[in-house]
Amino acid sequence: MATERTFAIIKPDAVGRNLQGEILARIIKAGFKIIAIKSMRLTKEEASGFYAVHRDRPFFGELTDFMSSGKIFAMVLEADGAISKWRETMGATDPKRASPGTIRRDLGSSIQMNCTHGSDAPETAAFEMSYFFSGLELI
Repeated sequence: MATERTFAIIKPDAVGRNLQGEILARIIKAGFKIIAIKSMRLTKEEASGFYAVHRDRPFFGELTDFMSSGKIFAMVLEADGAISKWRETMGATDPKRASPGTIRRDLGSSIQMNCTHGSDAPETAAFEMSYFFSGLELI
């Protein structure tokens, strides 16, 4: 499997419950290298731009309100097969359906408040990484 990069977010629900240390520890334990990380609070407009692919979905307003409701940690992770590996580490979107031992199963409380976000494909990862980080930050 080739080394690749993926984009990840520790969402406002997790930061609000002070779970970022636990999640970062799980990231490192899973074998990821953290290439870039920043703590920030998205504006509603920034959240809308990031989730533009969902603009026509009924949950868009709720999603962007939530993602701009508190601090997040935006990250670029690197590992062999990073995209699929991060998605496995997070678990299913719905914590009730996530596998035992995954971040979302152990720490998430709902489909929206599931602690983490991760890219689902190389093209998505490329867009998401560049949305938050400049080229110089990814060296």
